[in-house]
Amino acid sequence: MKKYLLDLEVKENKRLHHDYCLLKLTSADPLPAMKPGQFAEVRVDGSASTFLRRPISINYVDRAANELWLLVRPVGAGTHRMADCRTGDTMNLLLPLGNGFSIPHEPNRKLLLVGGGVGVAPLLFLGSTLKEAGYNPHFLIGARTGDDLLLSDDFRRLGTVYITTENGSTGEKGLVTQHSILSDGRFDRIYACGPKPMMIAVAGYAASAGISCEVSLENTMACGIGACLCCVEKTVNGHVCTCTEGPVFNINQLTWPN
Repeated sequence: MKKYLLDLEVKENKRLHHDYCLLKLTSADPLPAMKPGQFAEVRVDGSASTFLRRPISINYVDRAANELWLLVRPVGAGTHRMADCRTGDTMNLLLPLGNGFSIPHEPNRKLLLVGGGVGVAPLLFLGSTLKEAGYNPHFLIGARTGDDLLLSDDFRRLGTVYITTENGSTGEKGLVTQHSILSDGRFDRIYACGPKPMMIAVAGYAASAGISCEVSLENTMACGIGACLCCVEKTVNGHVCTCTEGPVFNINQLTWPN
């Protein structure tokens, strides 16, 4: 897929939580084609200590409004600078990068999308794409507390939502892999993104149940084009760059379930 280097305007910077903000970017020209699971490399201007671009998952593409959404968690100097941007500011992005999730073509498939923390970011775009393809996606979202849940209303507009929180304040108490839906329901395909221990647990569940599963890795991807080798991941076929061969992998490609 063709890559673009674009200057996009910040249309809105919405603080969702003290740890997260949602950036809505737009352009005078139509946004290029993008797939769920792909990401952008964002140049950070105005941060003296930030020299490399920051990889951010494509959260959602609103074609009607010509908007690209990025869910940002301010952690270091670069992402804090991004979170401080204002309406009207310009951000330079290299996109779309990597390989995204596969979209099934079989009717009546029951699909589960599992996300934890900022890992829910690519699942919104994926869910909307599945909805457009005629599916009713099921979302299993995990967080520490109810206050930490992200974009739950947006997910509910797309499909059925199940929630776990570690303190039990919302949904079922526990981790996403402990939710009762995993024992009560049968799914044909699972997609997951979140902390690596969570994805390993989801991959183990899927492998033991014989369910096709794809995960989106969150390795450090400094360049996005396979040059810096920061994001190398071990697979059954050897070591590969996550930014070019992923970030989405079928678990059969990874060494986790083995």
